[in-house]
Amino acid sequence: MTDRYEGSFFGRRKGKPLSPRREALMEKELPRLALDLNKPAPSDLRDLFEAEVTTVCLEVGFGGGEHLLHRARTSPETGFIGIEPFVGSMAKAVAVVVDEGLGNVRLYDDDAVNVLDWLPDASLDLAYQLYPDPWPKKRHWKRRFINQQNLDRYARVLRPDSEFRFASDIDTYVDWALRHLRDHAAFQWTAETARDWKEPWQDWPGTRYEAKAIREGRKGRYLTFRRI
Repeated sequence: MTDRYEGSFFGRRKGKPLSPRREALMEKELPRLALDLNKPAPSDLRDLFEAEVTTVCLEVGFGGGEHLLHRARTSPETGFIGIEPFVGSMAKAVAVVVDEGLGNVRLYDDDAVNVLDWLPDASLDLAYQLYPDPWPKKRHWKRRFINQQNLDRYARVLRPDSEFRFASDIDTYVDWALRHLRDHAAFQWTAETARDWKEPWQDWPGTRYEAKAIREGRKGRYLTFRRI
């Protein structure tokens, strides 16, 4: 049986049963690592983290966590907020954060809209949305997270001159995202040459979704937008 949430931008939340260790970590450690949206957000998001950080980054839908965890390891001066509703993926991230003692990661396991509405104005230095569910059937396009309302949310929480980065291997979703972001008054596409959107960002670790796309003959596209 799968969980579905009316109005959410994700479908299935549960997959294979967790190992006893990961089940225990989810019960004990996720409450410590998770954002508590029942409390007001701190005016300075750096106060959310155990580690001392100078900037704060958001990743919506971190999937297998390859990118989020790589960035957290290699950029200890940055605090990372990772959002992922799928239980197996969240359990994997919790295990790595605990095992490696990553004090610059906070997590949330439900709808990203809740976090975007909770965050203070102009509080993020960078936001990622990487290989999101493309909802390829036209009748499901309304479920795509990139839409006018959610771009308004991103625009509110991103600092001026910060970046929003989007990646996908589905041409229709790349076109969709590019059109919606270029039409939004708060964002400016930064690409100057084809290389700027055909190649990933510096120190890119790859993700399992990207690897699957490559195996199936699809190429990722990497769009960068500046918050005006």
